[in-house]
Amino acid sequence: MKSLNHLFENNRRWSDRMREQDPTFFTELARQQNPQFLWIGCSDSRVPANQIVGLLPGELFVHRNVANLVVHTDLNCLTVLQFAIDILNVRHVIVCGHYGCSGVRAAMRGDRIGLADNWLRHLQDVRQKHAARMSAFKPDSCSADAQKQLCELNVIEQVVNVCQTTIARDAWARGQELSIHGWIYGIENGQLRDMKITVDRESAVESTYDAALSRLDDPRAE
Repeated sequence: MKSLNHLFENNRRWSDRMREQDPTFFTELARQQNPQFLWIGCSDSRVPANQIVGLLPGELFVHRNVANLVVHTDLNCLTVLQFAIDILNVRHVIVCGHYGCSGVRAAMRGDRIGLADNWLRHLQDVRQKHAARMSAFKPDSCSADAQKQLCELNVIEQVVNVCQTTIARDAWARGQELSIHGWIYGIENGQLRDMKITVDRESAVESTYDAALSRLDDPRAE
């Protein structure tokens, strides 16, 4: 069996480095976590949540799955969302997709990859919902530009899915400060892009959604 000792050595160097920078770091971290942000992102190994936004352990609560989906029957995601909002009182939920997502690519090409096909059906639903917009990319409907567009549309749709959960709606109903944001990450340059869909109350969901879609049609509106 191949040893993974190099990972333990990496861990020791990281631990030593953190203590050198702040001798009380782990002591304080062990006492509690008090993040202001929940990150819902893709499982892709090239998208490390904390590093992208320059936050330390304890500053970002994280949920990741293939293609950063928020599915209303996914108890894993909903449990993280509920814990973050109701228990940790995070003020910001960030749904972050990324360009070059292999889940998006598989969904667009109709690749059969196994059990994950059922999960990626949710992406195909997003594509079908926006069939008129996606038809602009024919005849090459699986081009890089088409995939980029679906990555962006998926972020917008998942923000709305967060807003429609009873968790977010209940938080707003009791007057809790909570904003849901949609971002996308460029693996090719390491930079985040704000998709201009930020919702801070239930009554603003529809208008903010419509405005975000309008910006996709007219980039000059950004």
